[in-house]
Amino acid sequence: MAGLRAAVGQAAAWAGKNVDGAIALVLAVVVGVLGVLPDDVIPDKVKSQLVSGTTLVVLALVATALLRDRARQEPVEEAMHATSGVLARLPERLGRLDQLEELVAGTRRALEDMAVIRVLGSRHEIAQAHADARRGTDHWTFKGGTGTYMRAVTLPECVTAARRDRRHLTIRMEIIDPTDEAVCESYAHYRRSLSDRPDGTGETWTTERARKESYASVLAAFWHRQRYGLLDIAVGLSPVMTTFRWDMSDRSLIMTSEDPNRAIIAYSGSFFYGGCGAELRTSFEQARRLPIDRYRSVQLSDEPTVEEVRRLFDGVELPLPKSFTDRDVVEVTRKALRAKDPYAP
Repeated sequence: MAGLRAAVGQAAAWAGKNVDGAIALVLAVVVGVLGVLPDDVIPDKVKSQLVSGTTLVVLALVATALLRDRARQEPVEEAMHATSGVLARLPERLGRLDQLEELVAGTRRALEDMAVIRVLGSRHEIAQAHADARRGTDHWTFKGGTGTYMRAVTLPECVTAARRDRRHLTIRMEIIDPTDEAVCESYAHYRRSLSDRPDGTGETWTTERARKESYASVLAAFWHRQRYGLLDIAVGLSPVMTTFRWDMSDRSLIMTSEDPNRAIIAYSGSFFYGGCGAELRTSFEQARRLPIDRYRSVQLSDEPTVEEVRRLFDGVELPLPKSFTDRDVVEVTRKALRAKDPYAP
């Protein structure tokens, strides 16, 4: 019984959706039946009228069905047209999607770089960053003014650590040219413009001091080279001063200025670290290179004499000014081997 109800329900549903077709089918069957009935049942004239009328009704229903099907097809055609328009614009939208993905990737890289670049805000933090950078490094690149902190702290501590571990150490140092009076005056003027008071060494900046500090850094480089055979050190002399100091090791880059409580640190692998590395290499290649390979030409004592220092600078084609007295040479030697940390509290 339930199956019969289901079948009747399905038939009724089909008839409801296709009522015109169903009626046309029934009428066609009726016309067919009328056509075969004998004349004594239905007179021929009446039969002819019924068949004609029924035929017209069937044709009307067929026309109605055709119109209805066409009305149903119009939304489909419109949808297909709209779909074709969307498909036509698909390459453009895919291109925009690629651009969006590139933007997202670029933003992600920028955020990753920001995560490995930060600002240091105190003397202690800056000193600790330098100590961490020196720990176990095999390479150090410096670019700055006269290299006071470099020869006071960085150079001797890096050499001491390398000697203790018996490993190779490469150092590249770029400072202002002590024979270029113009750049020495520019550097001294810049330092005085920031503060005319004595700095951490207890001295004020003059052109003469800038020259001595730079000569002292050169002397320190030769002195340490003679005492550690695994030290590969190069010194470049620049005719242009810089207001920043770069200290770059295997693991980080530290940029400092005259403010002892502010610095920037970027860690290895970041875009800023790599970019500054390329900048430092390019700058060093343009500087005047000292012939460090002549370090054997004059053997320096543990406490170099005035004569040794003068002969060394003559031998590396960087003669001391004629105005330098023996006292000045002694001062250069003291600055080279017993430099005071300018940032010590």
